[in-house]
Amino acid sequence: MLRPLQERFSPAQYPDLIVGLGQPDDAAVYRLSDDRAIVQTVDFFPPVVDDPYSFGAIAAANAMSDIYAMGGDPIFALNICAFPEDLPAEVISAILCGGADKVAEAGAAIAGGHSVRDREPKYGLSVTGMMNPAHLMTKGGAHPGDVLVLTKPLGVGVITTAIKRDQAAPGHVESAIASMMRLNRAAGHAARDLGARAATDITGYGLIGHSLEMANQSGVCFEFEWAAIPFLPGALGYAEQWIFAGGAETNAKAARAQVVFDAALTDWQQMLLFDPQTSGGLLVPLPLDRAEQFMAQLHAHAQHAHDEQAWIIGRVTEGSGIRIRNSPVVS
Repeated sequence: MLRPLQERFSPAQYPDLIVGLGQPDDAAVYRLSDDRAIVQTVDFFPPVVDDPYSFGAIAAANAMSDIYAMGGDPIFALNICAFPEDLPAEVISAILCGGADKVAEAGAAIAGGHSVRDREPKYGLSVTGMMNPAHLMTKGGAHPGDVLVLTKPLGVGVITTAIKRDQAAPGHVESAIASMMRLNRAAGHAARDLGARAATDITGYGLIGHSLEMANQSGVCFEFEWAAIPFLPGALGYAEQWIFAGGAETNAKAARAQVVFDAALTDWQQMLLFDPQTSGGLLVPLPLDRAEQFMAQLHAHAQHAHDEQAWIIGRVTEGSGIRIRNSPVVS
């Protein structure tokens, strides 16, 4: 999106904009001093679930996730709203309250916003955060020998598509909503505390799309083990029925040339790794010993059995692109 503007804004002219004008990342980072920086991001989208309160909370969690992926913490946010004129006031209120409650859970505040009329509802946030530049995590910091840790299961795209087609089981919807509403706060803090130098959140480009950005910027290959990748309840079944969002095919067209799949993986298994996520988990490359500490820290933080889990799903190797294996890659 910023390529047409690159000649207008040279990184050399803005030395304190340490993330934003060079390689793309999850959020912009502007250094204020040696130990303080602003982190800025924006995200909004149409409803992915039917319940307006849940939609607002999911959109807010999704927007704030970029701050955590960079190593920061949100401090305030501005609402971005587009609503039809005939949308009932109670629905608008529920969306805004869902977002506000999620921002409050993150320890931040809603400080205003802007709304326009549109035929389709849309909601999200512009989020401002703070961080120490020494704790910066970017997409370009993965190293051979690291293992790849994922902090939420995949499958949101096929489940929300099943919702739109009235084919989703209530229990599967409930699990997907709970996952999307869960903040990446604990995962971001744990990664930062353990000295991670790379992270990204898995959202619209799917596991492969976002992983490929990291692998390319790090100059390495990401190898994933299919059997180690966690999926939400119901996701495998919907994928086998080919209930995919249109974004999955778009993602596949953009990235497939740089991916090598094990010959044993079926078409639906391959496509599921291109499935666009909403408010997905963090993908964090770490040395194995720190990855084990990372997972233990999240497990200790969990209030419920399904909360704050993490899975080692692959490793970083020499080379380039993405490789999906059907045999163990992590001991």
